[in-house]
Amino acid sequence: MPPPRAPAPRGPAFGLTEDNADLLWSPAQPTPGGAAFASARRQLTALHPSFARLLVDWAALQPSATSPPSLEGPIDGCARAVAPCGAYRGIAEELAAIASQQRAARAQGRTGFEVVLDVFGAPSWAAVAPSGCEVAGTQPFSRPISATGLAGYRELIRALLELGVREGVQLTWWSPWNEPNNPQFLSPQRSACTASSPSLAPAVYAQLAQAMADELAAAGGIHHLLLGELAAYPTDSAHRTSVASFVAALPASVVCLSDVWSIHAYATFGAHATRTEPVGALEQAIDARGKCGRAASVWITEAGAGAPHPGRRRGEDLGEEREGCLALARQVIGWSRDVRVSAIFQYTFREDADFPVGLLSSDLSHVYPAYGLWRSLARARARGEELGSPAVLCA
Repeated sequence: MPPPRAPAPRGPAFGLTEDNADLLWSPAQPTPGGAAFASARRQLTALHPSFARLLVDWAALQPSATSPPSLEGPIDGCARAVAPCGAYRGIAEELAAIASQQRAARAQGRTGFEVVLDVFGAPSWAAVAPSGCEVAGTQPFSRPISATGLAGYRELIRALLELGVREGVQLTWWSPWNEPNNPQFLSPQRSACTASSPSLAPAVYAQLAQAMADELAAAGGIHHLLLGELAAYPTDSAHRTSVASFVAALPASVVCLSDVWSIHAYATFGAHATRTEPVGALEQAIDARGKCGRAASVWITEAGAGAPHPGRRRGEDLGEEREGCLALARQVIGWSRDVRVSAIFQYTFREDADFPVGLLSSDLSHVYPAYGLWRSLARARARGEELGSPAVLCA
């Protein structure tokens, strides 16, 4: 008599943003990071992420047009100068570490750690000159790219594809640009400093998305575009573009480049609790674009809980940590009931001091309650079970 079949996974897949190779290696693999990362590596692996999202900071990788992108350049492995640190060879070792996790998962009859690449950051040589309505202090990093820059962008994509082949990792998912409706990543959003001025961002993004789609098609193999990576702005301002306005202004050809869209949505609570639901806003926006939009599913590629206002410094109150977890759990439960939501990603695993919503503190000594939420999600999905209440998930 054959053994009983495992239940079909239930609910959205889980993804994780983490760039530190010393955390991404399979626990069975001895790595240079050593004991300082061993426990955290086991904790990350226990979440069994379906997706591993890597951030590709082009400006950092290729500061000079005369040199190719430094995809194997040394990284100190610190969390913005916070120890423990463990040097590794950039994106190349991140992919090697993910390959070790993929092998371990296959040996156990599972899949996981499918790569998602998210590009951002214009090198100074690739950026256009200042123009339009910019926030004071805007750097070339945030500006659109020139014709020379677009050629360099295509070269970056080809270099990443070649690296994936060398490291034995299929690079399946590609995002053309991170938060293109946010002036931190694409500026200016408008030519004039008024919310009624037409947004410039959709046309810039469309050029990048089409260039990426063309390069991936030319390379052959299995590659998918992930459209959006939008900041969850419900309204327009002089310096930002709402989700609805951004999607509405995209060319129809770009809307049809993929059937998966993504948005960033963090837990808010206390005095900063919001009544808006960014996922629903994105769904309405893409539905309004016709057949391609209505056929699309949605990923939340950045989620997490930190301070009541996401991104600000955390308090030291354990009660606040739990309250944040409960707010995130309510979001996750709601998204899990939405049949169009097919993946939810935690940002990040190790705490990023510039946007502190991680699962482990920067020094890896403290585990935040949200870690238990994602661990419960992984177990429930594997068993084909519904999620419990927020209180149970954050216990």
